[in-house]
Amino acid sequence: MEEPVGPMASLALVEAMRRGAFPPAPAAVNNYDSELSRFSRPMLTMAAVLTILVMILGVAGNLLTIVALLRCPRVRNVAAAFIISLCVADLLFCVTVLPFSASRFIHGTWTHGGALCTVVPFMRYGNVGVSLLSIAMITINRYIMIAHYNIYGRVYRTGWIAAMIVFCWLFSYGFQLPTLAGVWGVFGFDKQLGTCSIRPDAAGRSSKTALFVTAFVVPCIIIIGCYARIFWVVHESEKRMRAHGARSAGTGPLAAPKQGREGREQRAKRNEWRITKMVLAIFLSFLCCYLPITIVKVTDHNVRYPGLHVTGYLLLYLSACINPIIYVIMNAQYRQAYRSVLTCHRQRHRMTASTADRGMDGNSKTMVSQVSIAMSPVSLTPGPRVDDDF
Repeated sequence: MEEPVGPMASLALVEAMRRGAFPPAPAAVNNYDSELSRFSRPMLTMAAVLTILVMILGVAGNLLTIVALLRCPRVRNVAAAFIISLCVADLLFCVTVLPFSASRFIHGTWTHGGALCTVVPFMRYGNVGVSLLSIAMITINRYIMIAHYNIYGRVYRTGWIAAMIVFCWLFSYGFQLPTLAGVWGVFGFDKQLGTCSIRPDAAGRSSKTALFVTAFVVPCIIIIGCYARIFWVVHESEKRMRAHGARSAGTGPLAAPKQGREGREQRAKRNEWRITKMVLAIFLSFLCCYLPITIVKVTDHNVRYPGLHVTGYLLLYLSACINPIIYVIMNAQYRQAYRSVLTCHRQRHRMTASTADRGMDGNSKTMVSQVSIAMSPVSLTPGPRVDDDF
């Protein structure tokens, strides 16, 4: 027969549980209470709905892009290889991160336990790193194509392209292995942030700052530097092309063949320049999506403005579905590739002969006039053929 528990014994038991002498019952305490509890329920509901919408659009858009680029020879070039890597990273983000983010908004806290609280931020940081490194690789590709065309064929061979893509993935996830092992910060629930993230370990160490500098700041500097050089080369080459066009005007019967060749090169140049501007738009959208939440987290530790935090989260999630929209808006070739997939016809059966001729010129002899005129104002010789397909 059990002895009755008196008032003093009850108080002692309560005090012992308060001090942690006994583990609390699972339902008694929620170890994942967060600042999200301070947000209004309508705001969290709206955030959950928008997150689910972004997830659906991201899965559909990135999957469609991957299939279109793999099926359609018209757009299958070196840049497309890196874009496929970018789409795979965004697709994984939509599948492995956004469902738990929507659940967090719905419940106002994390409800999926400690194991997933480790896996989800590992996937989130890894996919973000792959995305930004892929954008950097595409930008470097555009830079070499435009500013150093003579070495393009040596740099972008199949083996080197595969090595670059593998590097993006191994570096992004490998950088987090010390945190996953608990020797340089730990993955866990951050009450202040209201999400599972990188937290300081027992020794107070965290890889978050190094991760931010290495995987975000450095690629951004590389991308900005490449585009500054690209715009300078384009500006200088256009000046030389105008001067050369003025000298070439009215040179007699030989002018017509030259003008025909220059016209093809001009179309090729415009095609490459459209792709370059599209990549710039992708990078700028990446900054617009990631900078707000970074700034809010740094400047509003006490969550005085909950709406800004929710807006920052939603912009962060938007980055996973915005790239296919940019492809559709800015590139006619991608639109045609999407259309060929959606109508279940391969691209090559739908192209006219003239369109195919323009496409081959654009993919195999890209930016010839851009480089040759920029480097030598009197030379229009295409030089060795560069295979831009993968």
